[in-house]
Order: sequence, then structure tokens, then C-alpha cells
Amino acid sequence: MLRILVAAAVAAVVLPASASPDGMKVYKQNCAMCHNAGLAKSPKFGDKEAWESRLAAGRDAMLHSALAGKGAMPPKGGNSKLTDEEVAAALGHMLDAVK
Repeated sequence: MLRILVAAAVAAVVLPASASPDGMKVYKQNCAMCHNAGLAKSPKFGDKEAWESRLAAGRDAMLHSALAGKGAMPPKGGNSKLTDEEVAAALGHMLDAVK
């Protein structure tokens, strides 16, 4: 039992909650230029109608498109240094705006 408690305490120190990507920050730095204006037929941020067909395809399909690229959008929005988790966080931020 003590080993479990110690392991949990170490994990909490090594992986603090603040280590998770900030979707809004990633969006603003990498996605907003196109998605705020709807450039190159990208769905505009917060425009539920523009996101309907993508929402119907599901989150996994949208994440795949964001990671691999789709249409005029290059993989990871053109920032190959982004982790898959950061891309997923930015997508989550965009989807939260159309719920």
C-alpha cells in the first residue's frame, strides 16, 4: 500500500496538471490566423454551421485531418513542432466554441 502511495505522489510531482497543453494558447499561436477569418475555406471559429459536416464526421476524423492536413491546411496547421497532444488541445478549444 505504501508503494502505491509513494508512486502516486511521485507521479503527481513529475506530471503536474499544468503540463497539459493549453488549447486556447495553441489555437491563438497556430490556428487563429486562418480559422478566425475562414481563410482557404477553413471553418470559422465559433461558427457552428461551418463546423456541422466536420462534427458529423466525429472528433477522431477531425483530429486525423488536423494532424495529417486537409485541403489547404498543412499537417499540424503548418507547425511540425506541435505535439499531437497540442493539436488535440487546440481542436478541443475550437470544438468547445461550437457546442
